[in-house]
Amino acid sequence: MISAATGAMALLMVPLVKEHGVQYLLAATVLTGIIQLLFGIFKIGKLMKFIPRAVMIGFVNALAILIFMAQVPHFAGISTLTYIFVAVTLIIVYVLPRFFKAIPAPLIAIVVLTATAIWGNLDLGTVGELGVINQSLPSFLIPNIPFNLETLQIIFPYSISLAVVGLVESLLTSSIVDDMTETDSNKNKEARGQGIANIITGFFGGMAGCAMIGQSVINVKSGGRTRLSTFVAGVFLMFLIIVLGGVVVQIPMPVLAGIMIMVSIGTFDWSSFTYLRKAPKSDAFVMLATVIVVVVTDNLAIGVLLGIILSAIFFASKISKVSVTSDNKGHKTTFKISGQLFFASVEGFVNAFDYNVKNKDIVLDFSNAHIWDDSGVGAVDKVVIKYRANHNHVIVRGLNASSEKIVNRLAVYHDSNAQLKSH
Repeated sequence: MISAATGAMALLMVPLVKEHGVQYLLAATVLTGIIQLLFGIFKIGKLMKFIPRAVMIGFVNALAILIFMAQVPHFAGISTLTYIFVAVTLIIVYVLPRFFKAIPAPLIAIVVLTATAIWGNLDLGTVGELGVINQSLPSFLIPNIPFNLETLQIIFPYSISLAVVGLVESLLTSSIVDDMTETDSNKNKEARGQGIANIITGFFGGMAGCAMIGQSVINVKSGGRTRLSTFVAGVFLMFLIIVLGGVVVQIPMPVLAGIMIMVSIGTFDWSSFTYLRKAPKSDAFVMLATVIVVVVTDNLAIGVLLGIILSAIFFASKISKVSVTSDNKGHKTTFKISGQLFFASVEGFVNAFDYNVKNKDIVLDFSNAHIWDDSGVGAVDKVVIKYRANHNHVIVRGLNASSEKIVNRLAVYHDSNAQLKSH
């Protein structure tokens, strides 16, 4: 994966820099790295398995849309020549690999079209118009801030946010690269690597970064498969800045826009249109919501978080349906409960019983059920005590080991004089 500063990370840093200055940003970057390193050490990366596929698809598609939208200002409504350069770039990156693969097509497009623009003295926007490239190596520095509790209180909230957002983006990018290369990366190792990189970056005047899906996709599509490709990318970038900075500033923006359009097209999951038709409505909704929120807020982390929350709500709704069937035999009625008893299902569970019966033996059979939390235990208490209020004898049976453990610890129905209480 290729890592650097990203838009989502930069968005979180703006308030800190505005209020306290760049030195606090450098300190926050170091602390961000430390937090990410700890995440990796304590194997937080395994939490990636809790991100649903619908959220992953939405993340990828939203990112592709954002990449494309970011390129539009560099060619839309400027000149016919700009459109021509974008089109020629796309032709080179898509057609050339069919005949020649020794050199990545995007690199050929940049070299050839930059030379053409310089030789022809063409009126095109260039990289140099976006900012000045400092052609010198960064030097080691310690952030010039007070090392006290007040400083920690200032930077810690930002560092936590940066660490989480950076880790989410990095691990999602890692999963996408895994799918493209049919490999299985060590997510915790990635977290540790990102943390170490951010710690070092902060001491050399840099801002916190994370894996960049666009550049990572380019790397993979260009044949990069090992750590050597990312190392070479960093070294070559440094070479471009320090040695060839004067040439880099002359690269036409339409060429880079064309390459990034290629990245957005390759990143977008085109099978998601079929997915929308075939997937459950809840999954389709989660995917669309993730895309819309990311595109509207321009923040990948917010979209992913919303997608996870929606998925959790839909999942809780699906498993909250508890079935209660009764078997009447004289003075004995057996209720067989099936399903998951937890906070989202207790209302339906309690309302499934008829409490008007009197002087009967009531058996609550939980052989096909599982009690997960205090709310579930409270619901069992409520049912038992309501039946007892009409002089019924109630037996609870069939609890599995886990359910029995939580019931024994929290339930009050064992006491014949128990009254309903809040759990």
